[in-house]
Amino acid sequence: MNITPGPLLGQIQYPADLRKVSKEQLHQVSEELRQYIIDVVSVHGGHFGASLGVVELTTALHYVFNTPYDQLVWDVGHQAYGHKILTGRRENFHTNRKYKGLSGFPKRDESPYDTFGVGHSSTSISAALGMAIASQQKGEFDRQHIAVIGDGAMTAGMAFEALNHAGVSNANLLIILNDNCMSIDPNVGALKEYLTDITTSHTYNKLRDDVWNLLGKLPVGKRFTREMASRLEAGFKGVVSSSSNLFESFKLRYFGPIDGHNIIKLVDTLQDLKDIPGPKLLHIVTTKGKGYALAEQDQTTWHAPGLFDKITGEIFKKPVTTPQPPKYQDVFGHTIIELAEQNESIMGITPAMPSGSSLKFMMEKMPHRAIDVGICEQHAVTLSAGLATQGMRVFCNIYSSFMQRAYDQVIHDVAIQKLPVIFCLDRAGLVGDDGPTHHGAYDVAFMRCIPNLVVSAPMNEEELRNLMYTAQLPANELPFVIRYPRGQGVMADWRQPFKEIKIGTGRKIRDGKDIAILSLGHPGNFVTEACKELLADGLQPAHYDMRFVKPLDTAMLHEIFQNFSKVITVEDSSLPGGFGSAILEFMAMNGYQAEVKMLGIPDRIVEHGKPEELHRECGYDAPAIAAKVREMLKSKITVIA
Repeated sequence: MNITPGPLLGQIQYPADLRKVSKEQLHQVSEELRQYIIDVVSVHGGHFGASLGVVELTTALHYVFNTPYDQLVWDVGHQAYGHKILTGRRENFHTNRKYKGLSGFPKRDESPYDTFGVGHSSTSISAALGMAIASQQKGEFDRQHIAVIGDGAMTAGMAFEALNHAGVSNANLLIILNDNCMSIDPNVGALKEYLTDITTSHTYNKLRDDVWNLLGKLPVGKRFTREMASRLEAGFKGVVSSSSNLFESFKLRYFGPIDGHNIIKLVDTLQDLKDIPGPKLLHIVTTKGKGYALAEQDQTTWHAPGLFDKITGEIFKKPVTTPQPPKYQDVFGHTIIELAEQNESIMGITPAMPSGSSLKFMMEKMPHRAIDVGICEQHAVTLSAGLATQGMRVFCNIYSSFMQRAYDQVIHDVAIQKLPVIFCLDRAGLVGDDGPTHHGAYDVAFMRCIPNLVVSAPMNEEELRNLMYTAQLPANELPFVIRYPRGQGVMADWRQPFKEIKIGTGRKIRDGKDIAILSLGHPGNFVTEACKELLADGLQPAHYDMRFVKPLDTAMLHEIFQNFSKVITVEDSSLPGGFGSAILEFMAMNGYQAEVKMLGIPDRIVEHGKPEELHRECGYDAPAIAAKVREMLKSKITVIA
């Protein structure tokens, strides 16, 4: 489908073209840009509401600043679609998030306008500050550095660490706080309350404007200095709001709040701020999903809705005529409620992902026992540890790639103290369209080396339920990791009675004599499919679902290496340091000799694409497993001429 941009947008390939447009035409450019995003995303999919909310800001930034010489850093990157369209990628934008196409996030090797690669939140201020300090060192004093960060991302400790440093620097840094009360789900916490107080206080805003205008008219000289003016302004603000100096307490000059959808006001304000040296913060108020009514009304659903009819708003779902397997995250969400009804000590914790992790079900039914702590994975882990010291059984649900951000807390606050926190690592393995910033590739490698930790992966939904049940039993006194992938499982009839699984035990899926295939987690289903194909060839593979990578089922492994000279390991995690490496370590430490081939995520950055495309590329889908078995057993295959 050919999507045609509006007449003004059609003339803009790069920001240099945008700057030829008159200021009075910027409203039309913004409307055409918004419509183009709606047209493309409705047909091709992708993130939606976040980019609509910053259309005017994106246009104003590239209009006022000399990008890419002036460095523009987006936080997270969900909102960067307009940025991509205005920076030379409009004609290829339909490939966004598709295999071999444009990344859904800013990416340094994709464009010089993408100054910093992002995907995880709260990095923009630190990155932009680093760029600003480097510019000073190089004598580039005319260079501007802008970090755009949302109020959700501002809740993370890293953002405050960067604010703390920025305030005592003299770096030429502009922080734009995009305040829309949303990340993927509604924001939580005291910062949200503080920003709401500022943006809704008519008295504060009117007085601030009056004071600012008055100070602008006063003569600045020996008796009335700029420092005195700033103190007078701060004093007036303090009378109205006791919390008005939060950002200024970091020694940042604070401006705003202003309407983030008023393009002329944005341009005029940014022009003024260009002339003010040092670190400063502009607070703008926007609406996520702006310009598309349904996205404004239901911002969580329309964060990334998939394909939809832009006229009716109908979100297209694949028609189904038979019962379908649920998503793994929904199995978690419903199972934790079942367990919590039986065990009063169970609580759920998530860092800003109640919908994505499906902890939302527990938050709705048991709001006092499920907590969204905001975008702060480190706090989520240590909070869980604190709860565990008092006898609570905490299910801490964090995406696998986000758990990387709390590694020290897992070791220092949980494992060393042997606190039985249950880590449910959602989105383990190759997640698909979000790409390398979101792939859960490394958790097996970085978790299995930590003492006192149990590390497991279910092959299906029933196994997930049973691992969750096992982890919360009083007999388990260790931290317990359960990793599972994004998306659908394999069992339509998944809600089976709970069964305890003995920790460190695997299970034999099928007997065989030619080769042993050892799988961890969901890829075991790929092995099952491959075995059906191999049986038709007259080959007899054995299949073992190991379930645990720590502790390993040593009794089962002794049986395997005593009976098989050829072994394949299959996992959806990093091959270096992963499950296959653990099997090789066992083999070496016990003096076994066998031909072992490891299938999994290779030692390179895997880009975005549909999961099935990436499984095929990485060589561990069912056809690849079958091909590897044939290669290792080629002497047993009879070729009929």
